[in-house]
Amino acid sequence: MSRLIPQHWKTLQKVFGKAGFRHDRTAGSHLVMTKPGIPRPVIIPMYDEVGRDIIASNLRTAGLSREKYFRLLKGL
Repeated sequence: MSRLIPQHWKTLQKVFGKAGFRHDRTAGSHLVMTKPGIPRPVIIPMYDEVGRDIIASNLRTAGLSREKYFRLLKGL
């Protein structure tokens, strides 16, 4: 299995957008994305490099597997 590597916030916005999440609002320097049926929003900090731990946490929140994440990332 591939390892998670830090990504630019715009890349993560596109990945979660392809997974059905929509930009709900911006809170300071954080992008808040929501999807119907998912109780908690995905929070993406607007960093040049969002760390692996934040990406992993957002994947758990979104209910996405690592395999699905890498497929979406590859499709960009």
